[in-house]
Amino acid sequence: MVGLVTDIGLKRSLNEDSAAYVENEYFKLYVVADGMGGHNAGEVASKMATTEILNYVQNNFKLESNEDLLIEAIGKANECIYEYSKTNKNLNGMGTTVTACLITKDYEQVANVGDSCCFGINISNKEMKKITKDHSLVQELVDSGSISESEAVNHPKKNIITRALGTEHRVSVAIFPIKNRMYDMYVLCSDGLTNELTRDEILEIILQENEYNSVANKLVEKAKLNGGRDNITVLLFGGEM
Repeated sequence: MVGLVTDIGLKRSLNEDSAAYVENEYFKLYVVADGMGGHNAGEVASKMATTEILNYVQNNFKLESNEDLLIEAIGKANECIYEYSKTNKNLNGMGTTVTACLITKDYEQVANVGDSCCFGINISNKEMKKITKDHSLVQELVDSGSISESEAVNHPKKNIITRALGTEHRVSVAIFPIKNRMYDMYVLCSDGLTNELTRDEILEIILQENEYNSVANKLVEKAKLNGGRDNITVLLFGGEM
């Protein structure tokens, strides 16, 4: 079961988010990207990221375990976006965040670049954990002890990211191995959700509903009620293979 909603929000003229997934008998892969850049470049970058990552994994997945596959796929997407950005001056400097989850019979992994994130949810315990760690200026300030977690929530430089796909020829991908079936559900989302809803608000809506598309829709609608200042993308899915 999968729930996927992407919405332009209330303030933007263009939706630069992208999301995609594939499920088959060997693996399940889910990807969310949040593009940036003028002249529609962010929309191009995020769509390229989701497409290239899905294509790479589908074309290179083998039954024997390859726990570098997701990193390789994101690296390939980075190269494609970077090279394409040099073909048109209007695309110069375009980039995108990405967060992805790969589930196989042998292992589960989450990866990210930028500030789109992944949460793992245990329904029975009513617990939600943020798996990814943002590549952002504010996160660096938190890590250094310069500001607190509570100060980070409304920091004026919250949207400045320190890492993205497509801005350089190579990118460092953060990878998080997950114990199989550790979580009942995962949520991938762009910062348009997490900038408008607290973690408690997200979890409350998740626990109220059983149908994933309904959960995704309610999360997006709540984000819009709280301001909808950015594009909002939510991708929910189960943790079983």
